[in-house]
Amino acid sequence: MEIALVNARVLLPQGLRDDLAVTIADGRIRSVSSEPPEGATIVDCGGDMLLPGFIDTQVNGGGGVLFNDAPTVETIATMAAAHRRYGTTGMLPTLISDDLSVVEAGIAAVDAAIEQGVPGVLGIHIEGPFLSFARRGIHDAARLRKIDREAIRLLSSARHGRTLVTLAPECVEPGDVAALAEAGVVVAAGHSEADYDTVRRAIGEGLTGFTHLFNAMSPLVNRAPGMTGAALEDDGVTAGLIVDGHHVHPAVIRIALKAKGHERLMLVTDAMALTGTQEDHFILQGRHIRRDGDRLVDAAGTLAGSTLTMNAAVRNMIAETGVDLRRAVAMASSTPAAFLGLSERTGTIAPGLSADLVLVDKDWQVKRSWIAGREAA
Repeated sequence: MEIALVNARVLLPQGLRDDLAVTIADGRIRSVSSEPPEGATIVDCGGDMLLPGFIDTQVNGGGGVLFNDAPTVETIATMAAAHRRYGTTGMLPTLISDDLSVVEAGIAAVDAAIEQGVPGVLGIHIEGPFLSFARRGIHDAARLRKIDREAIRLLSSARHGRTLVTLAPECVEPGDVAALAEAGVVVAAGHSEADYDTVRRAIGEGLTGFTHLFNAMSPLVNRAPGMTGAALEDDGVTAGLIVDGHHVHPAVIRIALKAKGHERLMLVTDAMALTGTQEDHFILQGRHIRRDGDRLVDAAGTLAGSTLTMNAAVRNMIAETGVDLRRAVAMASSTPAAFLGLSERTGTIAPGLSADLVLVDKDWQVKRSWIAGREAA
């Protein structure tokens, strides 16, 4: 059955169009045309914006659950359902630093979720435990460790989807990043005190990303470019940004945009369990995390992820930095798709790609969404 979405402002890579019908069939975008095909079931979009579905590469939790607490298919399904309400049609459930037994369970759960068809699961993000003690942020110091051959084998063991690993380059040996990259793992740097030269070495071995740019990494200063300088300088790497009004100042985001462009900056939420709920606290590996307005902090005031959603991240990007809608949405769709090597599958509205779509109103509230052509509940 063909479904034609009409009366929408459709966002193509070139910009918004209000004279097009987007037709879905067999889970894919069949056509983008001036008229719907004869016989197609018509869906009136009411003049709202039809955008490519959002892709979030850093989702720790949502809907009241945290992936670390219970790395199961059920947890993943709950998280994905919570984030779908805000336009996320593709996500990487994310583990923060933990024992390798938890990492193993998380990989198995994501493999099973993909096999069982849980909508929107693109793989897994393993953030730590190979991180800097000094830049650990909310990560539990007792769980940090050096990487070794057995860990590399585990990190490369997923059977389905993409695996993204965040590590501190100074916590690995020469050749470790190359071994992961050669095994198909997407490697990012974060929670790191690494100097510029150490980061450049890791990029040379295949590191292609930076996790939450500016946060928990060695800064850019005049005689020491650090990890931040290396990330901003290199045109071939992609960096995530948490645009929630707390993690990064809007002026700093604008500087990053000038340095890298929207093709190499992607929006992430770093969302925790409270996202999509009205709850005011949760327990993170034994520590009490409370909601402070729209921030999440521990007893010492350390930021502990966020309650950010992807539709809010795009809205904030436009409101706080002045970037236009086309580029802001790309940072939540085509850029993360390219980072994960999925551009030929998803990330834009074009014939042949997966029908991963989100319909939003002028206030950025999500009205409807589709994942692989099926309307999301």
